[in-house]
Amino acid sequence: MQSTTFPHVPHDSSSARYALFRDVENAPALRQRIVKASTMQGRKGELEKEAVNFAFIDARLITSRKHLTTAIHQAILADSANPSGLKTKSVHSEVLFNLNPTNNITEALRNYGLSDTSTDLVVVRIGSPDVPDNVIQELMKDVVIGNIVEPFETELEQLTDWGLVKRYFKLNTEPALKDLEGQAEREAVDKIVTSSVAMKSVVQ
Repeated sequence: MQSTTFPHVPHDSSSARYALFRDVENAPALRQRIVKASTMQGRKGELEKEAVNFAFIDARLITSRKHLTTAIHQAILADSANPSGLKTKSVHSEVLFNLNPTNNITEALRNYGLSDTSTDLVVVRIGSPDVPDNVIQELMKDVVIGNIVEPFETELEQLTDWGLVKRYFKLNTEPALKDLEGQAEREAVDKIVTSSVAMKSVVQ
């Protein structure tokens, strides 16, 4: 599991822990659990909402650690604004919204979030750094049946679907990519999508 701290935001939301799960076996059940938790009432509902209080991201659409942490950072900034600048219901769904190139929330959740066919997920928990990493990791493993793989970026490189990323961002006719191939093209795409995430709140 990885950890990134953002010291300039409120302490209780200054830490992001994230892990790459491969060979996920329970995507349909997990998706149903999240939907059910959103409608549960009372103390039991609160506990179930907390149990699934993560961002579940399709790993194929993350181009780099910087791409991911930029989306996380923007979500934390929106959540910590007064009044809140969140466009979605939570800081975790805001991460998915930030990753999506458009402002369509439903599209963001559908394209970047958990689906019944998901097998590789980046799981993110934003919160206080006072909670130990090993506790967060166990909470992740309590809800996701799969294998946490390391090193994060090396494993992620094997999963990124560059064709799908380019399609979502409409980059197949992008002039800046015209003469690029292989690693050079991938690096250029990563810069474009990461910049898009960073600028999204500015151009809305």
